[in-house]
Amino acid sequence: MFKISDTVSWVGKIDWELDKFHGDEYSTHRGSSYNSYLIRDEKTVLIDTVWEPFAKEYVANLKKVIDLKEIDYIIINHAEIDHGGSLAELMKEIPDTPIYCTKNGINTIKGHHHKDWNFVEVKTGDTLDIGKNKLIFVEARMLHWPDSMMTYMSGENKLFSNDAFGMHYASELMYNDLVDQDELYAEAMKYYANILTPFSKFVVKKIEEVVALNIPIDMICPSHGIIWRDNPMQIVEKYMEWAKDYQENQITIVYDTMWNGTRRMAEAIAEGIKSKDKEVTVKLFNCAKRDKNDIITEVFKSKMILVGSSTINNGILTSIAAILEMIKGLKFVNKKAAAFGSYGWSGESVKIITEHLKSAKFDVVNDGIRELWNPDEEALERCRKFGRNLV
Repeated sequence: MFKISDTVSWVGKIDWELDKFHGDEYSTHRGSSYNSYLIRDEKTVLIDTVWEPFAKEYVANLKKVIDLKEIDYIIINHAEIDHGGSLAELMKEIPDTPIYCTKNGINTIKGHHHKDWNFVEVKTGDTLDIGKNKLIFVEARMLHWPDSMMTYMSGENKLFSNDAFGMHYASELMYNDLVDQDELYAEAMKYYANILTPFSKFVVKKIEEVVALNIPIDMICPSHGIIWRDNPMQIVEKYMEWAKDYQENQITIVYDTMWNGTRRMAEAIAEGIKSKDKEVTVKLFNCAKRDKNDIITEVFKSKMILVGSSTINNGILTSIAAILEMIKGLKFVNKKAAAFGSYGWSGESVKIITEHLKSAKFDVVNDGIRELWNPDEEALERCRKFGRNLV
């Protein structure tokens, strides 16, 4: 536990060892935290819990801070088990304590825990008086689940934002002005790119809605990672930028290769791009060897992506198939693309990749390029020309 203010304390869990999240879908190179907050006003309120594997530890530590029977209300901003996972353990101790959440939150909590606790349904604009301060609930559907909401604490002007504005980043420092700024924003962008990109239109709408309320926000307390206390609106401004078809002057080349023919094509295409435009950033990733979520973050930053694979069994290599499935689900917009690849006798990979890119709503700029066997110098020069033409 540490005090955020005289009224609010952090009572969560820093998970230094976490390296995968959402099953095996998200890499967390710098760990994470599960942020739970305890408010002590005339009424005592607990906002969110921690991930299920730490439930017993969480409840035991909470008992060191407060008599659990003193907790008047529990607020669950989001019922996914990294936030509501400790509820079952906690409710063994205080089974009748009211749980405030959205209608979808009630259904989701019941779906996970199969318990009919004392639920109180809330919607945007509903309030809860707790003494000197008042809690105001703001639904945030699809940021990033249907049940998501935020809780605003008037008086102290704190926004408990749940998954919005967070990142998977473990640090004992816990405040945005104390941690490494490059690490902070790298993890914040990775979080947005891999989790919130499909919901960008909801991000814009919800931020505009909150801004229109004209409420002061002195601190943003997300459910993962660092608390924003120094100019907290900086991350809100970044979210608005990221949500509006974000791109940098970057072309990302993603490939997998069997006998290095496709790799050599990728490098030659990159040479062609750079010979034509020295200002553009070009990044190459072997999809079978590099972290898929880091690659997705680079795709998010790019104005164009090139995807390459050798042909195998009349298809494409599995790492490319997987990353294309991720790309499709993330619903990127305002990005161009093209395909390339080497082959031995059938050569379907370029066509298959092109169809995947079109299905993912990329602006496919040409039919791609394919080269037979291990490309010779003439073939590599065609790849360089391909790169120049892309520019």
